[in-house]
Amino acid sequence: MPELPEVEGVVQALKPKIEGRTIQQVQLSERVRFSFSEGKQCIVKQAEPDAFELSLSHMTITKIERRAKYIFFHLMKDDVPYVLVSHLGMTGAWFVVNEPEEINEEKFQKHIHATFKMADGGYLIYSDIRRFGELRFLAKIEDHVPLTKMAPEPFDEHACEFFIAQSKLPKYENKAVKEVIMDGQVISGCGNIYATEALFAQKVHPARKMNRISDKRKRALFEEIVAVLRQSIEAGGSTISDYRNINGEAGSMQNRLKMYGKKICPVCETATSQMTIGGRTSVYCPNCQH
Repeated sequence: MPELPEVEGVVQALKPKIEGRTIQQVQLSERVRFSFSEGKQCIVKQAEPDAFELSLSHMTITKIERRAKYIFFHLMKDDVPYVLVSHLGMTGAWFVVNEPEEINEEKFQKHIHATFKMADGGYLIYSDIRRFGELRFLAKIEDHVPLTKMAPEPFDEHACEFFIAQSKLPKYENKAVKEVIMDGQVISGCGNIYATEALFAQKVHPARKMNRISDKRKRALFEEIVAVLRQSIEAGGSTISDYRNINGEAGSMQNRLKMYGKKICPVCETATSQMTIGGRTSVYCPNCQH
């Protein structure tokens, strides 16, 4: 699943190509799933396909920004602002092309689910192989409550103090540290890959309870998370399976990972172990991490 660095790469690539342009027409694939309830995973969170397509037609994309693992397309129509929220799920990808046929990889070509024809020519295309991603059209961000509950950006000045304070709440203090740091209401944008890397760098066992970690250790762990996120942004993110930037390029951070997906610890050469934490497979070194 794309995490903060991968989403940041998509946003930075989209901005110069899409900001300021107007959507002429939107066409959704017949395979797009629609949700009538908040609990269902789908691509478009809208009651009717026609309503989604019609609403976005003739919208101008005024600004694109990232918030945690979400992409916010800020829109304007008749001087009224709106926002299209995109979550890439596990395999979502955006492409900016002159023609849809320019998308090189067949797996993305076969799974185009939203085509935005631009008024000045060309297309903005959303492809999603496994269809766990999400597109949500809102009058304002506050209309979808979960978006208002996200933790501060990890690069914000007070994000570390927020993390430490959240970690002491009753609902988190007895949970495994790996599960807590992947919670978007505690730290924004940190998923399985970068949580694994930060915990290994700090020699913290992923199942260690939050109430058994000192504030000093929590601070060091948070700083490690920020460091690995920044490193990944510089490397263009991690391409583990299907992550692609808008020009179809893969990231290179996967070549720098020290623990995620590894069979042998690079420090002590012990065989790594796995366990499930928070529904995700956690890889760790049983010798180095305590």
